[in-house]
Amino acid sequence: MLNTYCTNDPMFAQNGRVIHPAGAGDCWIIDPGLPPQASEIISHVRENTLVPTAILLTHAHADHFAGLDELRAAFPEAAVHLGAEEHHFLTDAQANLSAACGLPHTVSGEGVNDLAVGLSLLLGDTEWRALDTSGHSPGGRSIYCAAEQIVIVGDALFAGGIGRTDFPHSDHERLMRNLVDNLLSLPDETRVLSGHGPDTTIGRERKTNPFLMGMG
Repeated sequence: MLNTYCTNDPMFAQNGRVIHPAGAGDCWIIDPGLPPQASEIISHVRENTLVPTAILLTHAHADHFAGLDELRAAFPEAAVHLGAEEHHFLTDAQANLSAACGLPHTVSGEGVNDLAVGLSLLLGDTEWRALDTSGHSPGGRSIYCAAEQIVIVGDALFAGGIGRTDFPHSDHERLMRNLVDNLLSLPDETRVLSGHGPDTTIGRERKTNPFLMGMG
């Protein structure tokens, strides 16, 4: 059984998360975004006596990593993982889209690990695998646990929608191909935790998502 905590930033309603197996002290932090997400995540971790072993970034648009430096200061032992294609986004306000929003933001890019496609990661006794869901951004990843029937998808897939592909560095055909090959191939009961909006399931999106109906 996986415990999940979600906090939303007030500007983009981005879902920052903490996940940990029930009864385990180790946790992961996923996509810590704009204030007050980092402080809320830190409070949740400390109140529940959790130990962050990793901070995973599904992609490097600023609303998904703005709290990273604050979290690294609070939990310096937590390893940071992000697709290598976007490591430079962390230090480039144009690439991470924050400059275009009038709120240029960068964080330290030092010591960031590659969240390589196919990489296997352990959280407690649960095994997770990095899936290629690039297209919204060039290094977009989803994190899938078959045993827990959960996939964390960032901005690749939403309830009733998909990630925008009108941004610099986006590729619509690539996103659609990855959604079909790497997400719609998962079991229908797989719970989908998106970067914005409510949770959904693969089966629900297969049947009702207007972008995906009839595609897989």
